[in-house]
Amino acid sequence: MSATPKPYFQETIGVDMRPLYKRFLPLLPEGARILDAGCGADRDLRAFRNLGYAAIGFDASPTLVALARQHAGDPVHCLTFQSMTWQATFHGIWACASLLHVPRAALGDSLRRLSTTLLPGGILYASFKYGSGERAKDGRTFTDLDEAKLACLLIVQPLLAPLEVWTTADRRPDRDHERWLNVLLRKAAPQA
Repeated sequence: MSATPKPYFQETIGVDMRPLYKRFLPLLPEGARILDAGCGADRDLRAFRNLGYAAIGFDASPTLVALARQHAGDPVHCLTFQSMTWQATFHGIWACASLLHVPRAALGDSLRRLSTTLLPGGILYASFKYGSGERAKDGRTFTDLDEAKLACLLIVQPLLAPLEVWTTADRRPDRDHERWLNVLLRKAAPQA
């Protein structure tokens, strides 16, 4: 995470994400358990809890975790994708603009770890800046994905089947020129 999480917190806390929630939440049971993986400013975690979901979150940035706890008081854990230990716990995982900070070489392992935390039939939402490169900016790694790179990544994730893939503009003011790749994945049920 960059050395400047406070501006990121202020820039993202008020962004209206309801159009994305409308694609994700109807796929979950009422009162579902949701993991906000890389919860950052706590915006989505709070929204899910206010809508009646049992949501918990984690982020790798101790500063963002402290800001999120201070802002809303929700339980937020300081973890990385590699240090998660939940097993078949969640109906849904919300990984909004978080997996994009995982280096490409570790992205498959992070997806595998997330899939183990999902219940069979569970839903994973993830978003990436649209592109095909990997870069560093302000001390953070960015792994961009397009449809082809996503398809290659999912070949080695047999338990995660794509339900929907689409692109959107950035929802932050003055960023509508930036594109995002969004994906909804369903964890396969165990075969009898």
